[in-house]
Amino acid sequence: MSSLNRRALAIAILAAFVAFLDGTVINVALPAITAELGGGLPVQQWVVDAYLITLGALILLAGSLSDLLGRVAILRIGLIGFGVTSLACGLAPTAELLIAARAAQGVAGALLVPSSLALIMATHRGPTQAHAIGIWTAWTSAAFIAGPLIGGLLTDLASWRWVFVINVLPIALTLILMVPLRNEPAETRVPIDYAGAALGALGLGGVVFALIEQANYGWGDPLVLVPLAVGALSLVGFLVRERRAAHPMLPLGLFRSRNFAVGNLATVTIYAALAVASLTIVVYLQQGLGLSATLAGLALLPVTVVNIALSSWFGGLAGRYGSRWFMAGGPALCAIGFLLMLAIDEPFDFLTQALPGIVLFGFGLTMTIAPLTSAVLGAIDTRQSGIASATNNAVSRVAGLIAIAVLGLAIGTEVDGAWFDRSLILCASLMAIGAITSAIGIRNPRPTEGTTAADAAPTPAGGAGSGENR
Repeated sequence: MSSLNRRALAIAILAAFVAFLDGTVINVALPAITAELGGGLPVQQWVVDAYLITLGALILLAGSLSDLLGRVAILRIGLIGFGVTSLACGLAPTAELLIAARAAQGVAGALLVPSSLALIMATHRGPTQAHAIGIWTAWTSAAFIAGPLIGGLLTDLASWRWVFVINVLPIALTLILMVPLRNEPAETRVPIDYAGAALGALGLGGVVFALIEQANYGWGDPLVLVPLAVGALSLVGFLVRERRAAHPMLPLGLFRSRNFAVGNLATVTIYAALAVASLTIVVYLQQGLGLSATLAGLALLPVTVVNIALSSWFGGLAGRYGSRWFMAGGPALCAIGFLLMLAIDEPFDFLTQALPGIVLFGFGLTMTIAPLTSAVLGAIDTRQSGIASATNNAVSRVAGLIAIAVLGLAIGTEVDGAWFDRSLILCASLMAIGAITSAIGIRNPRPTEGTTAADAAPTPAGGAGSGENR
């Protein structure tokens, strides 16, 4: 790997790290936030979902901008915006201003993830691409899982405000590393689909608002029914718009690739389970078993260790042998891990009740994520890597967003042992669906003579091609 490739990989990791971290670092800080700013459970939900709504709604637009204006330019804008909004979150004097700052932070975060992964796709080729994706996945997945631990330490030792302010350090380092990079915008200037972006944002925001607020007002209240209806109609309008637009924000033709379509379908259930698990485990350990924020976050540390240690290895194996059975076996192991966690009870014993299931969950997750990313992006021409990455990331964020929004409906709102058991069974079921979807739907590329699966994977241009056959 050349020095330029290593620099690009480091930049991609750091840029995505802060965006992924902020998706979960806030979970353990929520009790401290509402203790200081008030608002109870509704404020806690909105502090989480305000970020996820704007991130999920605008990430497709960000992918289009990345392909059009250049990965480096969009990354710089996103990093600066994320730093400013992080400071705004940390300094927010009221719950309302914190929620508004979180929404703005999600806008900046939407610019980071697709551009960072597209930078890897543009600077790495062949077997090194799968290896680089594995390394990127290891660190970004570690950010997602380590968030509760980092948030717990900062909350217990300093203040919940440092959960946001700390972002400034990796952002400054990333901007320094980016100084030598040249921006390479698209040769052909394609108009941005602003109408599609508006419909997508309105649709997602309306539906999620209704799902969250129905617990407060009920389904029959106009404050719930109107946003739900507007959101649903906007999502239908979005699909119609993308089908007919000359330059759609989301080219629906991408889904003609079998691996791209099936990979995103598997992403829905896998990331919904991951979002539910990362929230309910740390919440139950604190509110159900009485652990501190730090200890609750520390419980998931084995998942982070396994991710960092093995993600690049699994990425390399997927590049050599194809992603199918890693994407099937990984979620299946996660499901078993969740079922093992049903042993968690009072009096709590981490080593016997929690550790076996958490380690198996971490191993299965690590086996899944890098191969999933390789399968989805390897099915698409590299010229569309920005929008392909944005699409997959949008699917994963929206899946987690909706899963959290409907969590109360699915398992109830009283945090006790039965609530936790229902959440684990739900997560295990979602992971099992992801495993079955991948086993049936994913096709490994057929290597030509003298090549590996990694060499064959990234070649299709606009479709599945003849390589998807196993």
